[in-house]
Amino acid sequence: MESVWMVGIFVAAVIITAFKGVRQVPQGSKWVVQRLGKFHQTLSPGLQFIIPYIDNVAYKVTTKDIVLDIPSQEVITRDNAVIIANAVAYINIVSPEKAVYGVEDYERAIRTLVQTSLRSIVGEMSLDDALSSRDQIKASLKAAISNDISDWGITLKTVEIQDINPSPTMTAAMEEQAAAERRRRATVTRANGDKEAAILEADGRLEASRRDAEAKVVLAEATKEALVKVNQAVGDNELPILYLLGEKYVESMREMAVSDNSKIVIIPGDLPSAVRGMMGKFK
Repeated sequence: MESVWMVGIFVAAVIITAFKGVRQVPQGSKWVVQRLGKFHQTLSPGLQFIIPYIDNVAYKVTTKDIVLDIPSQEVITRDNAVIIANAVAYINIVSPEKAVYGVEDYERAIRTLVQTSLRSIVGEMSLDDALSSRDQIKASLKAAISNDISDWGITLKTVEIQDINPSPTMTAAMEEQAAAERRRRATVTRANGDKEAAILEADGRLEASRRDAEAKVVLAEATKEALVKVNQAVGDNELPILYLLGEKYVESMREMAVSDNSKIVIIPGDLPSAVRGMMGKFK
């Protein structure tokens, strides 16, 4: 009976030992094996064998691309503006043993490295350049950390800048500045409009005055020419002139009679003498 128990225990020990020596590594993973506490080998995906009780799987590392979200942080630019930036990094572990033995926590180390490099890169740029140069920041960031993490057996596939925006305080200041600039432009535009309107109005008055003066000159020349022609036509005969003046006088008196305004018309006492004087002037 005791021999049966002994055989059963032996068989169970063999089965357990065989089970511990067989490992099935899933696709997309690599396992780091230690032998007596020291790195021994890395198991690739598939059915693998290790020595039971001597070898043990210390770390299970994924070979898929890992997405690391870089927390937001405040960054001061070269012109002392405060912006808030965050990023996302895509990494791939190519040497699991370096990743687990080269750094205590590679994910936290990479996040810290990206944050530090981002502060350094943006700190050398002005606010306008930082807000409009994402591709430049991305390239500089990738170049800055690729060599460092390669020592950990990790490859940086890419790094993207998710958000890079001014801080709330800086945003409020920029809005006030933009509003002030818009008000200044509106004032300048309004002043220019008033200036141009005043110039156009003055030009209009000048042109009207010039035209009025020219009209008066033309009218005076026409009147002079008409008087000369009338003088030439009547000669020494003053009766037609007296008749015309009398007719105009009567017509003027009729208009004054129907007008609401009080007017005084002064005519020469000796109308014939006045006519003779005018005629003599244009001879």
